[in-house]
Amino acid sequence: MEQITLDRLTGLIAFAKAAALGSYSAAARALAISPSAVSKSIARLEQQLGVPLFVRTTRSLRLTHEGEALHERVLRLLQEAEEIQQAAMTTRNGPSGIIRIAAPYPIGVHVLAPALAGFRARHPELVVDLRIRDQMADMIAEGIDVAIRVGDVPDSRLISRRLAPHRICAFAAPSYLERRGTPRRPEDLAGHECVNFRFQSSGQALRWPFAVGGKIVEVASNAGIVADVSDVVAAVVIAGGGIGIMPTYLAASHVKRGELVPVMPKYAVNRSNITALWPESRRASPNVKAFLILLSDVFAAPPPWDVVVDSFIPARRNR
Repeated sequence: MEQITLDRLTGLIAFAKAAALGSYSAAARALAISPSAVSKSIARLEQQLGVPLFVRTTRSLRLTHEGEALHERVLRLLQEAEEIQQAAMTTRNGPSGIIRIAAPYPIGVHVLAPALAGFRARHPELVVDLRIRDQMADMIAEGIDVAIRVGDVPDSRLISRRLAPHRICAFAAPSYLERRGTPRRPEDLAGHECVNFRFQSSGQALRWPFAVGGKIVEVASNAGIVADVSDVVAAVVIAGGGIGIMPTYLAASHVKRGELVPVMPKYAVNRSNITALWPESRRASPNVKAFLILLSDVFAAPPPWDVVVDSFIPARRNR
């Protein structure tokens, strides 16, 4: 039987990364090598196998039929290699090396990032590689250890844990409410300036959900400003630009500083769940176990950001 060479193994890794990320340049960044090195490795692999693995155009990179079949087998090979590495890691005294975390922008910035300094202080041998992305990654192909996602993501290869509800509420700056008044019901929004969020993935504007009479009612806001980054929505609202709807974990720090006020909080909605995901092969990893402990602390019950928002309501009403 012909032995696999280091050169061919390198080609398989480059091929798997390019297939998962959709481009040679993205694969090169993930592997910390040049795009030309990725291209040459895959070209040599195609020559050795005698089949084309990709259909290349100036704008896209897609797998051929042969490439799709090989990709599935390579992923199994790389997963086996990962399981061997993780098994070896369990013999160490504690977390060490690199842990790769993927999270959407607002959660990564407002929830995870503030907790990482304390996490590193407890585990100085562990390097955290936090990757901010709003699109769901192929965790196994990209070597992600733990991903945080909004919503339940079905994938039989992954273990999941619900962390907290993804609660959204309307907010406004005190200066705006003093100038324009405070809406009491969702239908009152028709007489107000609104700031809305647009999903980057679909280009669709968010329809504002409210819990009314035991049902979820969606309102199409007449927004004068629309942005596809939640922090931009928050910045416009803080500046007095109107009423905006946003996650409570994003707004809570601004509520504490008096920059934002919850608007119609009794109509706030738990839109979905915030979920942690990790591959089955990482189940015994001391790095993953340590990070999951951190997540349990950060996403306490009730979530600290919801406590901030909720505690503001009676204080305002008693004035």
